[in-house]
Amino acid sequence: MASSDAQQRSNVALVTVSPNEYIYDASHPRVKAIAAALLWYSPRFSPKNVPRFYDVSSITERPAVFQDVIDLFVERYRKAAPGAGPTHVLGFDARGFLLGPPIALALGLPFVLLRKAEKSPGVLLQSEPYHKEYAEQHGADTMVLRMGSVPPGARCILIDDLIATGGTAVSGFEVVMAAGASVYEFAAVIGIPILNGTEKIHTCFGGKFSHVPVVTLLHDRDILDSQCGDPLNFPAGQSRVVVSGASAAAAARP
Repeated sequence: MASSDAQQRSNVALVTVSPNEYIYDASHPRVKAIAAALLWYSPRFSPKNVPRFYDVSSITERPAVFQDVIDLFVERYRKAAPGAGPTHVLGFDARGFLLGPPIALALGLPFVLLRKAEKSPGVLLQSEPYHKEYAEQHGADTMVLRMGSVPPGARCILIDDLIATGGTAVSGFEVVMAAGASVYEFAAVIGIPILNGTEKIHTCFGGKFSHVPVVTLLHDRDILDSQCGDPLNFPAGQSRVVVSGASAAAAARP
């Protein structure tokens, strides 16, 4: 039985979606458990005005699920041929910072921050402005990489919680290329195929990155309508943000 359980844990196939685009087998129990743990929120209860805000903290708050997310990626990268695998793990600001460090530690690789705007110290490589998420009204961002954090010739995993339009991902590819390194793979927990993020990666810079694998654990369609995290019977018109001082004062009233 123990051997069967171990085999079930390790054998999660990758399914080809398009050339150099892959997703983990959605029918596997490990992937199903991760999908079932994910919550989404409507615009009323989200920090951004998007149809569904997928909350990666619903994974990180469940240690067993979080561990398996990390394990699935680590298992994949450990299969690389000696001398041909990744040398660095880079996480996107901000939720890539949750996923990248445990993967890097498990692989014994450096973890490097991809920061927005100019939030890193030192001399910075900065991407061109990009638009993120679903709509242009969120405004443009830039991504920066501290010079010297990734040496020329490095092979970098780029990881984030989600790939939507691909703008954030491309900004990371851009600064890695400027550093003289290469992108080994772009990885994310959730993909939203309708927004064509993988196509943007594979066609940017004249198709320079068309050979780079884009791997997601699951697609948004695997997260059910019933997994909405919106609170029930929340008063109409009330802010979702409760100021701690005000709530404490109210609780202290007789």
